[in-house]
Amino acid sequence: MKKSKIITVLLVIAAVPLFGQKVSKVGTTAASFLNIDAGARGVGMGGAFVSVADDISSMYWNPAGLARMKQGEATFSNTRWIADIAYNYAGVAVPLGQFGTVGVNAAFLTMDEMLRTTVLDPEGASGETFSAGSYAFGLAYARNLTDRFSIGFNFKYVQERIWHTSASGMAVDIGTLFDTQFHGMKIGMSISNYGTKMKMDGRDLVLQTDIDAASAGNNPSINAVLQTDKYDMPLLFRVGVSVDVLKGLYDSNLIVAVDALHPNDDVEYVNAGVEYTYHRLVSLRAGYKSLFARDSEEGLSFGGGVTTKVFGRAAVRLDYAWGDFGRLQDIQKFSLGIGF
Repeated sequence: MKKSKIITVLLVIAAVPLFGQKVSKVGTTAASFLNIDAGARGVGMGGAFVSVADDISSMYWNPAGLARMKQGEATFSNTRWIADIAYNYAGVAVPLGQFGTVGVNAAFLTMDEMLRTTVLDPEGASGETFSAGSYAFGLAYARNLTDRFSIGFNFKYVQERIWHTSASGMAVDIGTLFDTQFHGMKIGMSISNYGTKMKMDGRDLVLQTDIDAASAGNNPSINAVLQTDKYDMPLLFRVGVSVDVLKGLYDSNLIVAVDALHPNDDVEYVNAGVEYTYHRLVSLRAGYKSLFARDSEEGLSFGGGVTTKVFGRAAVRLDYAWGDFGRLQDIQKFSLGIGF
């Protein structure tokens, strides 16, 4: 009992954000695609999901939630992101009884090929094209340490590339999930993208130069390599609380959740959301993302989902979420989950 109270106090203290921060540091980290939310369920709740996570999408939100899964599950999520960019997320997780739960996951940010332009050819008349993309591959593990406290990890390899240049690194997500005895309240915490710095490297950075143009007779085409800086990954600390208000009353559940977030490349902000589920078959969700954030384009979100059983056991879940992105219009996310 004492350990549980200590953990609760520490998590609550860690949730207090420092809203006096003046410098946002937006755009100062690599691999920003890691901050794109995965799974329509969490997005529909405005991103307030760190303490709700109890399905396969918890590998992104809070890996400790994997330990709460009752059966194996596979998922695929497609997001129509801004500027015609596609973001896809896929994962598989399998409970191993008293040994915990293991899972693998992958995230892909892709876009259509683009014309290569230069100072001398700003219209791309040469017709040469290039591609760009970002990828992350993860291996997750979670376990219930007690009947109310879970811990989880997600180790991942991250790569970003553009044309013939790329950067890569390793990172880990760490999460905890705690069921309190106070009216069914749950407290969740996660630290995402704690890892190495990333640095662009590749043959696109090689150029020919004359190291002494004032001297005659020297080689004017000496190979040189442009030196690039190293950038941190987008470290993100989440802490949140959630309560099931109805607790199965009238075959219904109403989850109310609030998350506080502290990123290393932006100011602190708050996400809030609700999820109503009837008979564990139909769900409706709503939320608001980036409360108190400065100059944020994100805001309201809505979503819903249906769950059915195939062959009497395997659960199939289809979820949808819509999110407002201000001047960048909106995003839409679809998720398909299959239990086995």
